[in-house]
Amino acid sequence: MGEQDMKNCTAFNGNQMIASGSITDVAKKVKELMEKEDLASILIFDDNTAEPVEVDFRGTMADVLERLKRVVSLDGSSAPEEADKPLQRPGRPKLGVVAREVTLLPRHWEWLNSQPGGASVALRKLVEEARKANSGKDRVRQAQEATYRFMTVMGGNLPGYEEATRALYANDPDRFKTLITSWPSDIRTYVERLAGAAFEER
Repeated sequence: MGEQDMKNCTAFNGNQMIASGSITDVAKKVKELMEKEDLASILIFDDNTAEPVEVDFRGTMADVLERLKRVVSLDGSSAPEEADKPLQRPGRPKLGVVAREVTLLPRHWEWLNSQPGGASVALRKLVEEARKANSGKDRVRQAQEATYRFMTVMGGNLPGYEEATRALYANDPDRFKTLITSWPSDIRTYVERLAGAAFEER
C-alpha cells in the first residue's frame, strides 16, 4: 500500500465478494471470516485501480490493524513516518513544488523563458491546461486499465473473456455486458462497477 489516504478496496474469496469499503474495514471483515472458516484464496483490490492490495493477516486482529496503521493512519491522514519528517527548506513546501529534470530543445527553453513568470510558471500552466483538456479521456483510459486488470486476474478463464476485453476497448458497453452475463454474479457486478467510467465518453 502506498502513502495515501485510506483507500477503498474490495475483497474476494474465490468468486465471492466478501467485503468492500476502507482498507481497515475490509481487513477487519476478512480477518473475522478467516478466524471462523478457511478462506483459501483471498484477493483484495483497490477500487480505483484494481491493483492488488497486500494485507498481512498474521497474528491477532490487533496485530493486523497495527501493521496497517504503520502505513496509513486509521483516521485517513498521512502515514506517521511522513508526518514525522522535518519541513524541507528552501523551496515552497506549501505548494508541494518538486524539482525534477526536464529535457527540451533550445527553442522550447527559449519560448518558455520568454513567458510571464518564466519557464516553471509556463510549464505548470501548460500541464494544468492539458489535464483539463484530457480529463475525460484520462478517466476513460484509467477505467479501461482498471477493468482489464481485474478481468485478467478474476475472469481470464471465464467464457467470453477475450471478446469482452475487445468490447471494453472498443467502447461497446452493450456487447461488453452481454459477454459477461454468464460470469459469477459478484465478479460481474464488480467488473461493471469498474467499467462504468470507461463507457462515459461515447
